[in-house]
Amino acid sequence: MASKRDLIQKLLKGIETGDAAAADVVDEEKYIQHNPQTHEGSEGLAALFARLSKTNPRITFTRVFEDGDFAFAHNEYDFSSLRVAFEVFRFEDSKAVEHWDNIQPMMGPNPSGRSMLDGATEITDLDKTTANRNLAREYAERVLVRRQFGLLDTYIDDGLVQHNPDLADGVAAYRAYLEVSENGAFRIQYHKIHRVLAEGNFVLCMSEGYRGRVHSSFYDLFRVADNKIVEHWDTIEVIAPRSEWKNENGKF
Repeated sequence: MASKRDLIQKLLKGIETGDAAAADVVDEEKYIQHNPQTHEGSEGLAALFARLSKTNPRITFTRVFEDGDFAFAHNEYDFSSLRVAFEVFRFEDSKAVEHWDNIQPMMGPNPSGRSMLDGATEITDLDKTTANRNLAREYAERVLVRRQFGLLDTYIDDGLVQHNPDLADGVAAYRAYLEVSENGAFRIQYHKIHRVLAEGNFVLCMSEGYRGRVHSSFYDLFRVADNKIVEHWDTIEVIAPRSEWKNENGKF
């Protein structure tokens, strides 16, 4: 039986090849689509793959993880321009039954010379998956949502390796980014952590909030070592208004 790690790659390769058979990984009767710009069901995916394949796309898997019924991937897409994506699927009986994603244009390098995708890839500390998940969830709830920035040093290593395209390495730059306000609104406001997925030393937090005054989704991938967050990647995407949705399932 194929692993969920293999299945997510088979499914997403359909974007590159345009092969409708890739959508066979999906259970059409159960499938719940959370990309607001994609129609429901495997028929919607097949049409999407066929349309995207005409742009000669390329998909590069940088990191692929499994967590129980879920698989999630950190990818580079080339759809005439480069984009960075997190893709999340829930599986039942080796079939994808639910999908979320968060995609933004490739930017950078950042002030420390890092890209949005480079950095550590090795999955380690599988015995610490639960502890690392709990650490990242607690950090997200207390610091990102409740804005208890005095706790940053409790969770974040001083030498944080940063892949956000606007930020330099280190906890000080991250703190300034989270604290700053512009025109009466915080630059970044996290309102709710919807899901936290983990495998070993990597944890993905899927969150909702505002960038300035724009309703946005935040996907943050953290690498944990010795009970501290030591590396950070993210994507930020505008959540389209409901009038533009092609399904009724919501972003989360």
